[in-house]
Amino acid sequence: ICQFQAELVYKLLSFCFVWPVCVDVPSGTEAVLGKMMKLTCISCMKREEVKVKTHVDWYYMTKVEQGVAPDKTLIYKYEGNFPMEMDGPFKGRLMWDGSQDLQDLSISIVNVTYNDSGVYECHVLREFEFDAFTPSAFVLKNITLKVKEEASPDTTALYSEIMMYLLLVFLTFWLLIEMVYCYRKISKSDDLENINFLACMSKNKRSACQTTSLLTFN
Repeated sequence: ICQFQAELVYKLLSFCFVWPVCVDVPSGTEAVLGKMMKLTCISCMKREEVKVKTHVDWYYMTKVEQGVAPDKTLIYKYEGNFPMEMDGPFKGRLMWDGSQDLQDLSISIVNVTYNDSGVYECHVLREFEFDAFTPSAFVLKNITLKVKEEASPDTTALYSEIMMYLLLVFLTFWLLIEMVYCYRKISKSDDLENINFLACMSKNKRSACQTTSLLTFN
């Protein structure tokens, strides 16, 4: 039981340091003037072993009004395993910031300006390759970006970091308690075995003495 508990805590601690799964996190919406800004677009695939063709289009709109058709500008695309920057106001300031497995399809804006404020759309089209048919899946994500002169304090990241440290401390303390408990349990078991052994030796010695006395008397 002690070994199982120790292995469980070890796996939990390992899980805290290694996060191998895909997590769909929202993109940041505040950019700092003159800095780099990552527009996060994550589309997780449930079955990575399936062959898939991925096509990504990034669009920019100055604003979105209800009842009015948005004026979209194609600023970036990923097609045929190659990222391509389009002509326009973002020319020379966009870079691919995605992952090799194409679950992270993000781009980054270099040297952000006030004119970069607006709405960004990430269009993800996946075509899955099977023997009989090729189904497809489409994902659309919107990012409303605001450019500020100074960055706002990121309380969410601070709270997340604090909670992670508290979890690690709790798991470490739990593991320490389990180790002490198992050590004491093993020590008591060893002491009990020693007592039984001594008692058995003493009993055998008395039996031997009694046998010797009987032989002497006879």
